[in-house]
Amino acid sequence: MGNVAMKDPDTATQGREAKTFRDIFDSGRPLTFVRSSEEQRVGRILREAGRNLFDNGAAPLWSWSLTEGMRRDGTAEPEASNAREALDFIDAHQGPAIFHLKDFHEPLRESAQVRRRLRDLYQTCLDRQKFVVISSPVRFVPEEIERDVAFVELRPPDLTELIDFVRDEVEQLAATGTDVDSSGETVHRLARALQGLTLDEARHAMRRAMAAHKRLGTESIPALLEEKRLLIARSGVVDFVATNTDIGQVGGLENLKSWLLERKRLFELRDTLSEDIVPKGVLMMGIPGCGKSLSVKAVAAHFGLPLYRIDMIEIFSGRHGQPAATFVQTCKMLEEMAPAVVWFDEIEMGITSGEASGEQGRIFAFFLTWMQEKARGLFVAATANRIDLLPAEMIRKGRFDEVFFVDLPLGNERVEIFKIHLSRRGADPAKFDLSELVEFTKDWTGAEIEQCVISALTKARLKERELTREDLVGVATGVVPLARTMKEQINHIRQWAFDRAMRASLRPVGR
Repeated sequence: MGNVAMKDPDTATQGREAKTFRDIFDSGRPLTFVRSSEEQRVGRILREAGRNLFDNGAAPLWSWSLTEGMRRDGTAEPEASNAREALDFIDAHQGPAIFHLKDFHEPLRESAQVRRRLRDLYQTCLDRQKFVVISSPVRFVPEEIERDVAFVELRPPDLTELIDFVRDEVEQLAATGTDVDSSGETVHRLARALQGLTLDEARHAMRRAMAAHKRLGTESIPALLEEKRLLIARSGVVDFVATNTDIGQVGGLENLKSWLLERKRLFELRDTLSEDIVPKGVLMMGIPGCGKSLSVKAVAAHFGLPLYRIDMIEIFSGRHGQPAATFVQTCKMLEEMAPAVVWFDEIEMGITSGEASGEQGRIFAFFLTWMQEKARGLFVAATANRIDLLPAEMIRKGRFDEVFFVDLPLGNERVEIFKIHLSRRGADPAKFDLSELVEFTKDWTGAEIEQCVISALTKARLKERELTREDLVGVATGVVPLARTMKEQINHIRQWAFDRAMRASLRPVGR
């Protein structure tokens, strides 16, 4: 390629995006269009990609904008102020270089002459190690040159890029006398917490953390995650679920809890394990009010990960565009936010096979593929009540690591649930003979037990006295449980799940 030989790049420490551009440069393609609003980051990536690109060192980097013209290292080129002159300058430039043209979509859209000149430039830059990179938040690639341009959709920075960024920020802060923990482990953990953010957002998040703690270290991570919460809120279709639910706050469900304890260790080792072993997710289905949602929150807290809930109703509302396209974009955004737990609540109501040509059918087809190929840093927790609506393709092995059936709690589990809810509300469970309540609460759900405790406490507080056995028994005897009012539906759910799912509790389904 020309008279200047390229070197083999040392990509071991290059980020994902820098390697993408390095591959484009190595292929000899002279024109690239990158869709991104992060101009400073694009420049940073181009410098990294151009490092040691040629035998004589790094490729010179020129940048052009409508307001500043053509510049390099702060020095302006006065004869390349407008778009046409910038292209003429590139054509006349002697030697290899990278030219970063900012917001060049406007000149391309407005001027046929500029479009023609760019086509000419493709031929004159070919095999001369001159690379033109157009960056813009608006995708506009003229039809005339579409086949000649490499198009890059700039993704949020990966972990390698974030580690470099955090290290640079830490060094700058330390130079000003700021108290920072610059150890490799801390830098890595901070970078992990920032995944999914742009570099500008990451910088703001670090400043927020500094303001909150007057230093930068592992204690800053909650403040960094707050920036993620703001980013998620802007999407309109994903909720950040704040949770500190300990797995011990889930009464019963010992099989499910044991499984989660085992998978936590595997998930922590995900970067060193084969893809087949890394946990993908769990589907919990069963009777409403028996702890499925609580278990999802406990999973996130136990794994030490943020919890994001996808709002399928909002996706299907049409307020954010075509539902299928919105769903795809949302899943890809969450991959960039990894590691995290993603919660699909009542998954049977939003992701079903439907009509193959309809929105639900397209979402379902994408979801099945996504579950197989998604980033290993995402753990999917799905819950379902109408389990008979779930397609067979969704519950077969390989989509989820395991499918659990959450049944009505046993007697000893009901006692445990009573203890949890009494303790959470300041009542001492040891003062009550909870085994006596087992007979009064046969076939109750966990939610019904919680409401029993709340109602009994309310009655006691209204009378300005402590909670008594009579309060609990009085409320319990007046409750008609869901299992009695919807007996046929509950039995149908149990029969359906008998040989299709693992029991979350230590007993056979239906007994």
